Amino acid sequence: MSGPIKHVVMWRVSGETAELRAAARRKVQTAFEGLRGRIEGLRSLEVGINITDIDHACDVVLITEFSDLAGLQSYATHPEHLRVRRELGDLRTARFQVDYAIGSAGPDLAKAEARELSPEAMAD
Repeated sequence: MSGPIKHVVMWRVSGETAELRAAARRKVQTAFEGLRGRIEGLRSLEVGINITDIDHACDVVLITEFSDLAGLQSYATHPEHLRVRRELGDLRTARFQVDYAIGSAGPDLAKAEARELSPEAMAD
């Protein structure tokens, strides 16, 4: 059994004006913050909005921690998470993700267990 897992996702959002992009950022933030306390195994959740104007930066970051890989897998298919993904659909124009084992679980164990995850299930 694995130890705690961090799941970090960064997005760029759509919007033709600064105001529309700001509204999209807030919508992403609000939607994911609404998952707190609703998914077993999700130990912490933080959503950050980029505060700089750097062209190559992402707009929003989601940092979550799960009890173990099973918790991350449960999150990936949880109805509340899937609802948020549907709600945000076209707001997100680019997506970057990293999942890693915290502490002593080590990268080799995490890689071996992560082979069980499908890319589609881990889309957010």
